[in-house]
Amino acid sequence: MYQINLQLQSGAPQTLTEQLYQYLKESLIKGTFKTHEKLPSKRNLAQGLQCSINTVQAAYNQLADEGYLQTREKSGYYVADLGGILKLEPKQSKEPDRGQSEESYRYNFSPQGVDHQRFPFSLWRRLSHQVITSEDTELLSISDPKGIPELRSSIARYLRSSRGVHCTDQQIIISSGTEFLMQLLIQLLSENTVYAIENPGYEKLNLLFKSNRVHYVSLPLDEHGIEVASLQASGADVLSITPSHQFPTGRIMPVTRRLQLLQWANEKSGRYILEDDYDSEFRYGGKPIPSLQGLDGQGKVIYLGAFSKSLSPALRISYMVLPEVLMEHYESDLSFYFCPVPLIEQKILHTFIERGHFERHLNRMRNLYRQKRELLVTCISSLLPFAEITGDSAGLHLLLHIHNGMKEEELIRRANQAQVQVYGLSRYYSQLPEKKGTASILLGFATVEMDEIPKAVSLLQKAWSD
Repeated sequence: MYQINLQLQSGAPQTLTEQLYQYLKESLIKGTFKTHEKLPSKRNLAQGLQCSINTVQAAYNQLADEGYLQTREKSGYYVADLGGILKLEPKQSKEPDRGQSEESYRYNFSPQGVDHQRFPFSLWRRLSHQVITSEDTELLSISDPKGIPELRSSIARYLRSSRGVHCTDQQIIISSGTEFLMQLLIQLLSENTVYAIENPGYEKLNLLFKSNRVHYVSLPLDEHGIEVASLQASGADVLSITPSHQFPTGRIMPVTRRLQLLQWANEKSGRYILEDDYDSEFRYGGKPIPSLQGLDGQGKVIYLGAFSKSLSPALRISYMVLPEVLMEHYESDLSFYFCPVPLIEQKILHTFIERGHFERHLNRMRNLYRQKRELLVTCISSLLPFAEITGDSAGLHLLLHIHNGMKEEELIRRANQAQVQVYGLSRYYSQLPEKKGTASILLGFATVEMDEIPKAVSLLQKAWSD
């Protein structure tokens, strides 16, 4: 009989019964006991462990209930046949990667995220308390699959006044993230639909299409955006673009190119343009560029927006404006999907918009981001004379074209060694161009504090000037 060598700890977080149970269970799984082997009697084991018989009884009973032990009347406890149970060894912890992680960098010019210090925490908390304590029984019910009507109405009014979007609240679907809206759109359109995406462009889009086994083509850009000739020859049915501030180049599509794309969409039934207006609120010279959807008179533009840049990506609240024809298809075929955004968050955001807090917050953030952008441009112009800046007239990032002879990989490596995280333009290509041009680096400035910007650029100067 196997000798049970266990020291029960009376002061441990686990009870004596739990300690004995865990020890015996691990021993049984490892195969320390033989099948049908008899375990020590309750009395003998209690004496050996210096505990009560009840402690042993409880541990044995639990193991018997779970199928590890079998009881035989007036005989005792025996090891059950555990042949179908794998011998589970403790999982070896993987040696941690000693490479540089994003969290270990001193400065991170990430194009994702917002300024966390300026989120209106106290106001949001106060509004949440008001929503929850209003004894609104609707909070406990299942809301409209497209999102609560009052929030959709608030969004529709905001889009009409600020972006020139022509829509009603009935055309809006609220969801948790742009990716989920894209999933809905893929199901809404024909399975034979061919999508065209910008190259370079939003890096998750081609991954999303691949994971859904969707046929797509990557189209090159010229100085005005997507190349019309390439689009005409692509055989695409849906074009996905970011016309107001192309990601990642920062180019703004002129009205002539927008009209050309609308003409392409109007030439054939079933063609649509997917307009992702991801950071349209932030423009630093003149008024924001009106939406492409506002120029559309034939119901050819599907409009996507989110509160990720204006408030926080952590809220995971986005919306899609569908042309009326597509909304009819959605209502008949996909309205069984429930809105994944919690009802409380929808009501808080509705209140936040309706009371004017959203507009005031946007004004504050525009001023802050304008200051950050101007400081970053000034520091680059002063400390990095070999860098050409583009795409800085709008949005929360800019593009640096580096003319110092270094390749993109070396620029990133040297910046990382200097404790600065930067992002190469190549990571945003779904298909890398055959001919490599000047190395380009993406710098986001929303998450970097004002006093950090000169220090970070100074480190880049040293890293890229050697």
